[in-house]
Amino acid sequence: MKIDEALRGAMAVDGALGIALVDYQSGMVLGQQGGNALLDLEVAGAVNTDVVRAKLRAIETMQLEEVIEDILITLGSQYHIIMPLDRHTPDEKLFLYLVLDRSRANLALARHQLRRLEQAITV
Repeated sequence: MKIDEALRGAMAVDGALGIALVDYQSGMVLGQQGGNALLDLEVAGAVNTDVVRAKLRAIETMQLEEVIEDILITLGSQYHIIMPLDRHTPDEKLFLYLVLDRSRANLALARHQLRRLEQAITV
């Protein structure tokens, strides 16, 4: 499935406000759906690369043999889910970034749907 098609499908998640596929080496957004004037996915994607990098450094520093499944940031009115893609290649360092309206979202279902989306994306 192509990126845009897959991301459009993700917007069907209850409460979805926006989703982006981000390269965390460069901070570039490779695809996006949704967003608005208050949710600039280009800026959010770039800034959240620092979150992913920081967590990866922490895992390395603590010598944990673990991978990040997802990172959840809970705000007063929103959930932000960052899910690195498991691409098994060292040159593809991508993550999905989903923003949900907390009052309408089912967090468990959204995480499940993100995992399914990860498998469907072809870059």
